[in-house]
Amino acid sequence: MWQIGVWERDEGVAERVSRLAGGCSALVRACRHPALLAGIALDLLVVTPGASGWAGAGALQCRTALLPGGRAALTRALPADTLISYGPSGRNTLTLSSLDELRASVAVQREFTALDGRTVERQELVLPYDGRPPELLLAEAGAALLLGKLAGEG
Repeated sequence: MWQIGVWERDEGVAERVSRLAGGCSALVRACRHPALLAGIALDLLVVTPGASGWAGAGALQCRTALLPGGRAALTRALPADTLISYGPSGRNTLTLSSLDELRASVAVQREFTALDGRTVERQELVLPYDGRPPELLLAEAGAALLLGKLAGEG
């Protein structure tokens, strides 16, 4: 069973990740502060843009972390085997290549490994867009790719 943590500030990502993980034999835990996930060997940690309490990140243990790009202090503090970033910068692993009122094009800039060991290759995925903040869409898309729930895995 996969252990998944969602570190957020009431953005609704934990609920979406729980729906995505349905049928995956996964336990999803949501928290507003990383101390609540300390001592749990996480297969995946999803950090949302609104997450706070970064000083507690060093107490976490995770195989893969999906986090907003541009958070150098968090990146250095977080003990994870694999870090996957998302955001508007081309340096992030996941970014948007286009966005309109109905669709978002998510670009996977670098290959990474999903939780089941499959390779997620560089690609562009066109997803429906419902108007929520783009970084939350990227966090959800990254979680879906890591859980093997979006087309395009290699």
